[in-house]
Amino acid sequence: MVPMPPASPFTALDFQLVLLRRMADFNPDLVEDARHALGASPARMREANKRWQAMVRSPRSRPVLSRYRSVLGEPESRTPRRIGDLDCEAWQWPVPLWPDLRFEVLTAPGGAVWNEWLVRAPGAEPSAPRSLEDLTPWSCTVDEAARAFPPARPLEGTAPTRWGLALTAPDARGERHEVVAEFTWGLLQRAVVGDPRRRP
Repeated sequence: MVPMPPASPFTALDFQLVLLRRMADFNPDLVEDARHALGASPARMREANKRWQAMVRSPRSRPVLSRYRSVLGEPESRTPRRIGDLDCEAWQWPVPLWPDLRFEVLTAPGGAVWNEWLVRAPGAEPSAPRSLEDLTPWSCTVDEAARAFPPARPLEGTAPTRWGLALTAPDARGERHEVVAEFTWGLLQRAVVGDPRRRP
């Protein structure tokens, strides 16, 4: 019996393809352009997503932080953070596809993971949308949209990597609209005008 060749390592490039795969339902053209920029084939994107899902769902899956360290290496930064009465730590890694963003894993004491998403990189100019027209795909993060249009109300996502915000944003003429903003891995994918109590 011919032995199977060892599987190639799962790399930071593969992880970026996983991020993109989850965004393709909203913005296939942007994802296609990004895939080309990474020099990856559609087959590699499919394979990366398949392998990632297998790693996440395996009964022998390593802890979340260990998995990210094995794929992305040591974090660029580890920063203590206090959220309400809770102390936590933010681990951040660079994402070459989006130089102004970082992939952040927020951990509780003891290593439990609370959140995994894209955030603005320290020192990068934050996105500050002011109107409905500014809410374009990939233009801002969850936190930036919430700060720009308070009070934003969190909405349950349709998948573990998706978030929603119900907010009110003015258009270019100053008319205010109820909006549902949808995010994948913390990055804005679309903003839909309508009743924020209903999913679009």
